[in-house]
Formats: sequence, C-alpha cells, structure tokens
Amino acid sequence: MNRLKILNIHEKKEIEENLIKRFGIKEIPGTLARRGAERLFIFQGSFDKKQIKELENAAFVERLGIYFAKLFEGEIRLSIEGTQLLKSQIKKNVFELNKEQAEEWMMGRELLIKTELKGFIVMKYKDNYMGSGKASENKIGNFIPKNRRLKNKEN
Repeated sequence: MNRLKILNIHEKKEIEENLIKRFGIKEIPGTLARRGAERLFIFQGSFDKKQIKELENAAFVERLGIYFAKLFEGEIRLSIEGTQLLKSQIKKNVFELNKEQAEEWMMGRELLIKTELKGFIVMKYKDNYMGSGKASENKIGNFIPKNRRLKNKEN
C-alpha cells in the first residue's frame, strides 16, 4: 500500500530550498507529508507523527492537510491551494494575467503567449493566485484539474 510519509527536517529543508530558488518562498508553515513519489501535503493540525501513523494503521488516510504541490524530477509545481496558502511569500516567477487570460486559464486552456519566464510559474490575476503553469518560449501549459475548470460561457 502507498502510505503517507511524514518528511523529516532534512527532507523539508530540501523542499524549502527548491521553493526559495524558484518562487522566493522561504518557509513552509506546518508539517510536510508525501504520498507516493510526488504529491506533497501541508498539515497544520495537532497530531504528531506517532498519532498519524496510528491513524493510518487503523484506516486508509488518503491525504493529510492540504495538497499544495507536486514534485517533477527535482522541480516543484504548486497547486491552486499551494499558491493561495503561500501567496504572501511568492516573490519570483509570477505571471500576471489580464481578465481575458484569467478566464481562458480557468477554463483549462493553454496560453499561447511569449514570456521571458521558463519552467513552473505562478499564475496571478489581480490579488488572486490561480495555480501554476509551465512556461516555454511560446506558451504556458495549464494544470487546472478538469473538475475545477470553468465551463465555457456558450454551453
């Protein structure tokens, strides 16, 4: 069974160092857990590591806290909640959307635009943080889950 792993101090520090380099995020507020090789969760509850293990032994625990990021070959892609939770710390690799781009983004569409940014970036419209995209030379790839996308206005 694919169990939750509570990250130790060194593992958490490695994630924080990656976030500092990519987004300027200096501190993750809470305990970090990982499911599988890539899904990261922030937990700010009162359970300690022993209590979490006891709970998982009694029942399957799908997630712990908020899903905030996914690991991709040493890089981190923040989820929508991750960008919102850490927005006060995000200082780098932010793409500011206009209204039309924000609507397209929330419908799950790629943005066919040139940008100087490369790799995973944070998408922002005014004061709203809207998840992450992956910027390349001529487009920004979209990671909005299908079940969270806005429906097309014509439908």
